[in-house]
Amino acid sequence: MLGKTYDAQICSIARALEIVGERWSLLIVRDALFAGATRYSDFQRGLGIATNVLKTRLDGFVEAGVMRRHKYSEQPEQYEYLLTEKGRALAHSLVALSEWGDRYATEGEPPILYVHSECGSGVTQQTVCAHCGPVDDPARIQAKIGPGMPPRPSATA
Repeated sequence: MLGKTYDAQICSIARALEIVGERWSLLIVRDALFAGATRYSDFQRGLGIATNVLKTRLDGFVEAGVMRRHKYSEQPEQYEYLLTEKGRALAHSLVALSEWGDRYATEGEPPILYVHSECGSGVTQQTVCAHCGPVDDPARIQAKIGPGMPPRPSATA
């Protein structure tokens, strides 16, 4: 079984997976972003997720700053879960993941289309070079050491 943290990995993908890498996590965010789900019952009904798993995921999102709890009823005391800016920023990743799923994991036509709410035109996610523009060939993308990489421990230490 995979652990919940990837401490040995010095990588922002690993850090992101610690927050949203569990099987239900991105579906919860998807429903909050694109289906307007905010209440515990919305997520439970829409996903059919076990209540204990849903509670753990929502609590984890609140702790990580992806969502915030907002009391909407005093009697009985009830809360809704609202995406923060950090949570809403996952929309780009979900569109990219959906495009990948449409191409490689779905038979036939895409089951969901993402459109710009202002004009109704289709929305896509692109990888763009700051100098050259869109990068269509993944073989043209390299990973290199960034400024956040800690120095390697010395062999003599």
